[in-house]
Formats: sequence, C-alpha cells, structure tokens
Amino acid sequence: MCDARLFAPQIAAFSGQRAIHVVPISARDTIAALAADILANAPSCFALAGLSMGGIVAMEILRQAPARVERIALLDTNPLAESPEVRADREPQIAAVKSGRLRQVMREEMKPRYLLDGPRKQEIMDICMEMALDLGNDAFLRQSRALQA
Repeated sequence: MCDARLFAPQIAAFSGQRAIHVVPISARDTIAALAADILANAPSCFALAGLSMGGIVAMEILRQAPARVERIALLDTNPLAESPEVRADREPQIAAVKSGRLRQVMREEMKPRYLLDGPRKQEIMDICMEMALDLGNDAFLRQSRALQA
C-alpha cells in the first residue's frame, strides 16, 4: 500500500545518475500478472529493487525473465508462500476494507508492523497512511488477494 513517496530520498539521491522508474503494484490481483505488466513496459535490461510485496513481485520478474534483470535488491521480503494462518488473517481485513474501513485496518493492523521506534517514526507513519488512503480500497483488496495466492 505504498507508492513512489516511500522511496523519495533514494529517488532524489540516484535520479541524477540513472533513470529511476517506480512502478505501481496495485493494478492486478496476482503476483504473476503484476510481474508480467511490469515486464511489458520495462527496458530490455534493468536493475530491480523490491521492498516487501515489491520484493515478491521482483522475484517473480526474475523468474519470468531472468536474462533481463541485470541486478536485484530484495528488501524486507521473503520467497515463501503465506501460511494458511496468515492467509486466513487477511479475510477480516478484507471484509473491513470492503465495508469502508481502510483507515482503521491500516492504523490498527498494518501500520504497527511497518517501523521500529525512531526519530522520524510518526512522520513516516503519516506518509504510509497517506499512501494507503490515496491508493484506496481496491488496491488493498487486489494486493491482499495477490499475497494470499
């Protein structure tokens, strides 16, 4: 439930040296379809970074087109399918978001998992909430289903 704002400092630091593309991963409800969409619009050879769900999509991109990925950075992600318990835990969140409670789900269940304590924690949490609300209910539902599968 994040967008390019998550990487604003990195984009600012690196964009003078190389082309940076931040690709949304909220338009499809499967990891394979998200990866295929990215590959359809990506250069013939590129470096790739993915955080959390983005890392899962990055691994699928690497599986689908290994010769196109020059290098890869995976951050706070894992290659394993969700456990049955985690998949089941998503269902009440999905139901809540379907009934218009995205803000509540993000505040009570998702945001507490994002960051450890630090000097900018509240500022970063506020940005995370803005990104989630801007992406909206449909993106949350598609991402949840993609992660479950």
